[in-house]
Amino acid sequence: MRIGMLADIYTPHVSGVTNHIRLNSRFLKQAGHEVFIFTFGDPEPGDVEENVVRSPGVPVADTGVYFAFSYTRTARRLIRTMDIVHAHHPFLSGRLALRYCRPYNLPVVYTNHTRYDLYAQAYLPVLPDQIGTTFLQAYLPSFCREVDLVIAPSPGLKTVLQQIGVEAPIQVIPNGVDLEPYRRRLDPFPRSRFGVSQEDVLLIFVGRLGPEKNLTFLLRSFAGAHSAYPNTSLLLVGVGPEMDNLKDLAERIGLSDRIRFAGLVDYELIPRYLAAADAFVTASVTEVHPLSVIEAMASGLPVLGIESPGVSDSIVDGQNGLLSRDDLASFTAKLSLLLADAPGRRRMALNARRSAEAYDIQQTSTMVAREYERLHLHPPKRDLRSWRMGLRRLVDRLS
Repeated sequence: MRIGMLADIYTPHVSGVTNHIRLNSRFLKQAGHEVFIFTFGDPEPGDVEENVVRSPGVPVADTGVYFAFSYTRTARRLIRTMDIVHAHHPFLSGRLALRYCRPYNLPVVYTNHTRYDLYAQAYLPVLPDQIGTTFLQAYLPSFCREVDLVIAPSPGLKTVLQQIGVEAPIQVIPNGVDLEPYRRRLDPFPRSRFGVSQEDVLLIFVGRLGPEKNLTFLLRSFAGAHSAYPNTSLLLVGVGPEMDNLKDLAERIGLSDRIRFAGLVDYELIPRYLAAADAFVTASVTEVHPLSVIEAMASGLPVLGIESPGVSDSIVDGQNGLLSRDDLASFTAKLSLLLADAPGRRRMALNARRSAEAYDIQQTSTMVAREYERLHLHPPKRDLRSWRMGLRRLVDRLS
């Protein structure tokens, strides 16, 4: 099949969504499919990846995000040759998928990767929470009715979508992880690279250092646990708009020698960072299916997280990690337990590695391809002879 992936943002921007699209596309190609990625940005950024089709847009500061309301004529013509189109964002790319594909009866799949309500609270804190929720309740249910398949990466997110009014059928298909690098014998970076002693319990977080990750909460909890267990260090791997604030906070709480920042690292090196640690910690509640948590589990790390959709779907408290309520005292208590119980960490580490097998990209990409094939063989029936559809096709061809 010819598969079109539509995304508001793609590489070189680094995020869980861009990593998922890149990885899933690679495995779909290995299975014999042709995959094209339609996005915005510099039309000639020196892509080493084949079949990335970029339409110009207005850059949003230095975020790597481009804003546009249409694709180029070349992109529009190419998208009409797809057998199926998969939108990974509901706003720009999602609307364009419907605009360019519905008039030609091309099936449209949508995966909801993000808790947009919580992202709005993180990035627009001056707005009342009800505004973001009201907007999503007005937009997402109607958008999901128009697509042909809605995918939720976790059961918890499926519940969230239903709670905001999405009535369209929702298929739960996890975002997969390439487990092969973790099945091989891992070569951890020496802890001296991070200024950490071999005797320390090393905690690690991998991800974007943004406000949605709740990292100020994580550092304050670490400070509380460190006062009881001083032979403990925390390594943050990633970059983002909160990095300077987090470094300042580490200085203010007197733990700059215990909280280390690795910065941006090549994705291929992540297994070596994880292999150097004793446990993975995250305080984010905005995840829908956190790939960094699955990768940590695959490397044999117990995970501490907060009870929330996505994290709670992956972690079973006391088996492959620990779950906390969303308050500082509870999280710090669970973090202290994780630090104090070395035998428990080893037991949960073994279970974590086994749990990760359920998210093998070979398995999850096959599940997605099966849905593609079903929609391709039995596309939805629409009245393409209606004047609205005819007008859309005419405007599309003339613009």
